[in-house]
Amino acid sequence: MTSYQAASVRPATQAAGQPGATDVEGTYSKVFWRIVPFLMLCYVVAYLDRVNVGFAKLQMSQDLSFSETVFGLGAGIFFLGYFLFELPSNILMHKLGARIWIARIMITWGILSALFVFVKTPGQFYALRFLLGLAEAGFYPGVILYLTYWFPSHRRAKIIAVFMSAIPVSGIFGNPLSGWIMQTFHGGHGFAGWQWMFLIEAIPAIAIGIATILYLDNGIAGARWLTAPEKKLLADEIAAQPQEHAKSHSLGAVFRDPRTWWMSLIYFTFVTGQYGLTFWMPTLVKSTGVTGAFNIGLLSAIPFLVAIVVMNVMGHSADKRRERRWHLIVPALFGAIGFTIAASFASNTVVSIVFLSLAAAGVLTCAPLFWSLPTAFMSGATAAAGIAIINSIGNLAGFASPYMIGYLKDLTHSTQTGMYVLAGMLVIGAIAVFMTPAKLVDR
Repeated sequence: MTSYQAASVRPATQAAGQPGATDVEGTYSKVFWRIVPFLMLCYVVAYLDRVNVGFAKLQMSQDLSFSETVFGLGAGIFFLGYFLFELPSNILMHKLGARIWIARIMITWGILSALFVFVKTPGQFYALRFLLGLAEAGFYPGVILYLTYWFPSHRRAKIIAVFMSAIPVSGIFGNPLSGWIMQTFHGGHGFAGWQWMFLIEAIPAIAIGIATILYLDNGIAGARWLTAPEKKLLADEIAAQPQEHAKSHSLGAVFRDPRTWWMSLIYFTFVTGQYGLTFWMPTLVKSTGVTGAFNIGLLSAIPFLVAIVVMNVMGHSADKRRERRWHLIVPALFGAIGFTIAASFASNTVVSIVFLSLAAAGVLTCAPLFWSLPTAFMSGATAAAGIAIINSIGNLAGFASPYMIGYLKDLTHSTQTGMYVLAGMLVIGAIAVFMTPAKLVDR
């Protein structure tokens, strides 16, 4: 990210027909600051609305008599809706443009998030979580696709890592905020704390969705804040990417390509760890003996603070060295170690927080660095379909992971077994990355 922190931005020029290094970096700095912080803000809101059900559980399960299995199924069923509509959503965004489509996604999910205030039964809980998944489908893969319009492959690991810092940022600020809302507003106007949390945290999604229509551009050509030479520089950089693995194919060819399914397997293992952590973090912290929603929120933020540093350092390193595999393998293995030791010392708050921080740094680093693998050999419409397919299949882990942990917790009355399973999945992911040919993805 440091290369984008230039004190001033020089417009791109073409001295002797070629822009200099300063012009190139200045132009990318301009693009970065225009679009990436805004997309991060969108994702902070998206992720908070997706996983704040983990905090709602601290009161909601007792108020509505939901078992751990009911909660786990409800948390995970979001991803069934997500799975069904993600591919059509990404294809529509590629055709209709990011500005309107991302705005539509955000406004719709904001409205649905607010409706959780009225949940009374497991059936209503399941239905709204499913509809929320339908509404949000396409946002994350759509942004990954959108970034390929602006940044060539050798810059994406760092950019995606910065964008995905929104996940730990949402944990850093969202966990204490959720705890504070639930504790402060509980009982106000006849609403429970969890109801106030859903209502208040839905408002930013609607507001930022409206702002998206006014702020975001569909691509380089329509960006009025870029000069003509800057647009040409960016377009030339995208066109100059290595194309031997990035040929356009039909949608059927993307499905038949074994690389699509291999990437889906890898992503599935990483997402299993990611959502096992983010959905159950408040419960894991509470199980160590911590009381009070706000205190749980503050301690739950610590692992995300560690993760935001590690994922950006690793993203910068991966781009600098143009190496992808070991930058994924090492965090995945450290994440597995973190889950294993945290599970083994589940009653010790200090040890649990330290190793949950290691687990968070591992699993949240894997997600952004992973996307530098498939986007190295996919482009254009192929990328729109391929990214959506990989993300939708991988995100089925978002259904399986919380449901599995909830079921195992009801069965064993402990989160320990579930955390061991998460560790095992990360090891499988590391092995699968190791088996991926370096020449396919290191560029």
